[in-house]
Amino acid sequence: MIGHILATLLPVFLIAGCGAAYGRYRTPDIRSLNTLNMELFVPLLVFAVLADRQAPLAEYAWLATAAIAVVLGSGLVLWPLAKWLKLDSKIFLPPMMFNNAGNMGVPLLVLAFGAEALPAAVVVFIVEMLLHFSVGLYMLNPRTSLWRMLRMPIVLASLAGLAVNISGLPLPGWLLEAMHMLGGVCIPLMLFALGVRLLEIDFSDWRTGILGAVLCPLSGLVIALPLMWLLPLNSLQAAVLLVFAALPPAVLNYLVAEQYRLSPQKVASLVLIGNLGSLVVMPLTLAAAFTWVYAPL
Repeated sequence: MIGHILATLLPVFLIAGCGAAYGRYRTPDIRSLNTLNMELFVPLLVFAVLADRQAPLAEYAWLATAAIAVVLGSGLVLWPLAKWLKLDSKIFLPPMMFNNAGNMGVPLLVLAFGAEALPAAVVVFIVEMLLHFSVGLYMLNPRTSLWRMLRMPIVLASLAGLAVNISGLPLPGWLLEAMHMLGGVCIPLMLFALGVRLLEIDFSDWRTGILGAVLCPLSGLVIALPLMWLLPLNSLQAAVLLVFAALPPAVLNYLVAEQYRLSPQKVASLVLIGNLGSLVVMPLTLAAAFTWVYAPL
């Protein structure tokens, strides 16, 4: 199991390392690259996943509710601590709340629990993404209007994908294939851009990065553990919630910080060290899931 987990996590660091190596000798226009990713590739990926996978969303209402509680509850739990430690909540809290449910969570959950976990993995991914581009953007800029958020490509793609999913509207295979191919660009591109930005990290903030690597999974688990027993979740859904709660910060936090110009170097440090910490956290979480929550046949 540890070997499988490492096989999932190590490509993340390899691609980021390639970005750092390239950025050391070149000066790519990362801001334009990130804008292209946020406005085209990520929305296409979200729509393609929702429209193609056809997750039976009605059967996962309680899981979606629990995922919402984990995301929002993490911020509420850590907000007083951030104030006490005099950390900028706009920089520190979003990476603690919005985790790597996409490029790490979905493949990790399917690897751990099999193809039957895919609908649950997609549901928690949807929840994280929609909250990130609604509550998360409001946290960064309270003056951000609801209409502006609804017009964002990734939100429009999520709503359109949900509509297709719920209606059961069949889409041409060639269209979905093209969307999957373009959407698949976003994950390595996010990681590559992160690696380039890592060259600008101020390592004097390494203590904050380590603090985040501990608090991100811890705050999620504090919320998730009681919900696993209080809500009517089956064993697979409970296991998915447990892993979801312990995931490290999403790479997307860095892209958003880049767009809003909110210390992207510090956010990149939180994301990198948090994902490095997952090399320890995720094996322990999966071991707990298999031991006490979900026992595959």
